[in-house]
Amino acid sequence: MSDKKLDTVREPEGAKAHAENPAIELSPRSVDYNSKDHRRSRKAYLIECAFEYFVALLVSDAFLVKLLQDIGMDDATVGIMASLISLAFVFQLFSIFVVQHISNTKVFAIIFHFASQIFFMALYFVPFLPAVEGSNYRHVLAVACIMIAYFGNYLVTSVIYKWGNSFVEPHHRGRYCATKEMISLISGMAVTLIIGYVMDHFEAANNLHGGFIFAACGIFVFSICDLVCLLLIKNDKKPKEKIKKEIVPMREVMRNTLGNKNFLSVLLLAVLWEVAKGVSIGFLGTYRLNAHELALTVGAVQIINMVGNLVRFGLSRPFGKFSDKYSYSKGIELALVMATASFVVYAFTAPGNRVFVWTMVILFSVLYHGCQAGVGQNMHSILYNYVDSRYFVQASAIKSSVGGLCNFGSALLASRFLQYVQSNGNSLFGMHIYGQQVLAVFSIVLTLAALAVAHFVVSKQKRMVQ
Repeated sequence: MSDKKLDTVREPEGAKAHAENPAIELSPRSVDYNSKDHRRSRKAYLIECAFEYFVALLVSDAFLVKLLQDIGMDDATVGIMASLISLAFVFQLFSIFVVQHISNTKVFAIIFHFASQIFFMALYFVPFLPAVEGSNYRHVLAVACIMIAYFGNYLVTSVIYKWGNSFVEPHHRGRYCATKEMISLISGMAVTLIIGYVMDHFEAANNLHGGFIFAACGIFVFSICDLVCLLLIKNDKKPKEKIKKEIVPMREVMRNTLGNKNFLSVLLLAVLWEVAKGVSIGFLGTYRLNAHELALTVGAVQIINMVGNLVRFGLSRPFGKFSDKYSYSKGIELALVMATASFVVYAFTAPGNRVFVWTMVILFSVLYHGCQAGVGQNMHSILYNYVDSRYFVQASAIKSSVGGLCNFGSALLASRFLQYVQSNGNSLFGMHIYGQQVLAVFSIVLTLAALAVAHFVVSKQKRMVQ
């Protein structure tokens, strides 16, 4: 994507934005984004993201909670494991050292991406291994499967993102990402609803392992479809001689990333948001499912998530248009307002009347999933505004890794706090309160801090369009 050129013929919205906000810089270059290869690659990338999303859904939230509880993990450990995906982001740092040496993007991406999905599938077979008294070897294997899978996945995440988006006209990137998200969401709802229903059916028949087999088969099918989509994207090949000439010293990479004040402000924004999520979201799964807390079923959780995803689906396009018109940072600001409201609802959600519980959980889901329509893609795309495209992969890897480490670290601290509150009979300072509610208050404070950085710092910086 470092060779990607900008379309000066089709940039009326970008030109308008430039007139309204001179902070935007336009590059007077051109490329044919309507070529057959570009159109096919854009469509293939849209669909590929959906299949990748299906796999991610099956190794997260209620599905992951059920699997980890089945092999004997307690609530606090499950909360940490649910946040392990954030620690795995550190694997993106490896891409900093390999990205400049990639001569065949398609082959590199496919090998690691497909292998990662096979390990996700292997995770569902861990519960079938015999339990050994006094041994936690199944826990170790589960962690190993997750870490290996995410290593392969995150090693190529930034590479695939840059590769796939290189076929998209920059001034339409917000709407393209919104369309990509909408396709993933609407199809993902069907996938989670079906698999959630099947797992509930197997669990009701006292055969949860049968549900695990069904989920594993689903991951395998989705992985094959994902592979086909990657094969359809136009390859990005470079002669080794050209690669050698384009390699820049690591000190130059660092100077254009960590030495870039604009990037550092984006990094701070990302860290605050990741910590805000890390202290509470990873512990929501057990809070909703445990019988002595909110006591929802896997199927109920998936239905509620589906409602939230419908809202995210409906808001994706408006958020995309809003971000294209005003900037990615403004889109993030609007989303963080919704995120703050969602954590306020989370903080007031406690066991009680079933109508109250359902109402609060649905309201949280609507607000939290809705905010993801503005934070998700914008937090990735915003790097195009503040980092030269030649260093996009490295900047993305640094942002994701640092944010992921902070997310995981905050989850570790939060788990200790949760254990403390639970060991005291869900009591804090003499008040009967659930630990997850207090964690939500921490998230409120951190999200407000992220909102302040987005509004008073990031949005005031000079932006690039590339």
